[in-house]
Amino acid sequence: MESGKVAVEKVGGKSTVTRCYSKYPLKFIVPNKVGNSKTDAVWIYSLTYGGGIVSGDSISCNFAIGDGCTAVLTTQASTKVYKSLGSKSSEQVLEARVGSNALLAVIPDPVTCFSTARFTQKQVFRMACGSNLIMVDWVTSGRHESGEKWDFDLYKSTNHIFLEDDEPLFLDTVLLEKGSLSSIAERMLDYQVIAMVVFWGPKLKYIQNQVQEDVRKMMTEQLKFSSPTSTHKRQRTSDHCITKPNFIASSSVFGPEGKGVVVRIVATTTESVYIFLRHQLASLEPLLGVSPYQ
Repeated sequence: MESGKVAVEKVGGKSTVTRCYSKYPLKFIVPNKVGNSKTDAVWIYSLTYGGGIVSGDSISCNFAIGDGCTAVLTTQASTKVYKSLGSKSSEQVLEARVGSNALLAVIPDPVTCFSTARFTQKQVFRMACGSNLIMVDWVTSGRHESGEKWDFDLYKSTNHIFLEDDEPLFLDTVLLEKGSLSSIAERMLDYQVIAMVVFWGPKLKYIQNQVQEDVRKMMTEQLKFSSPTSTHKRQRTSDHCITKPNFIASSSVFGPEGKGVVVRIVATTTESVYIFLRHQLASLEPLLGVSPYQ
């Protein structure tokens, strides 16, 4: 049984939420308007009663974005996954269909798993011809103020994108699981955030090109800074130790003719990822009404 269902269709030439259903523990908030009133986009905020996902919760929702519509699915704060009771897991499933010339932006705040939490997430996107998708999927190491860093038992996030006729376009899974030989924290070293951003569709071509160029410049500078020659020069003039980068990003293309772009990130702070997302997604403002993550 679905926990939530949302349909967005053109009504009077405007993107409009024509169906919005949710049941405990899920709730949707649909503001009348976000940002520029001239922008044709609907914003949908997803939240859970109690401020987080409780052990044993199973949330399943379905989105249908009609031809030519623009919809944004976001959150008001990070998604908290509370401690697991026994071996109980929590799960969240999103299935979305995106119509021709439509745009779906899935831009949540990060998932934060508490100590011992077990959480599985799956998102499936089915794209029509000419449809567009931007999807941000990210997780933090936990509640630093409570001394928790990668202290959960299991985090698994799967993202699948299919073209028409169920042709696979993008299949990805991130799995972090506490092992018997090493902890997640040991494997993650000092990095506190893992993030992925996926771009697909003709409306996002400019931003795809820009983000690839920005990532290339950013990492070229970092590699230049940490090259043996520059390291040797700095060691002769500084007593400070050479440390690994605080922020690492990569970008690559996927799909027919490389029409999709995926950016992967690891970082030592959540704020540095927010800054990156604000900068890279700022040019979405004309499409979404406001710039994401402001």
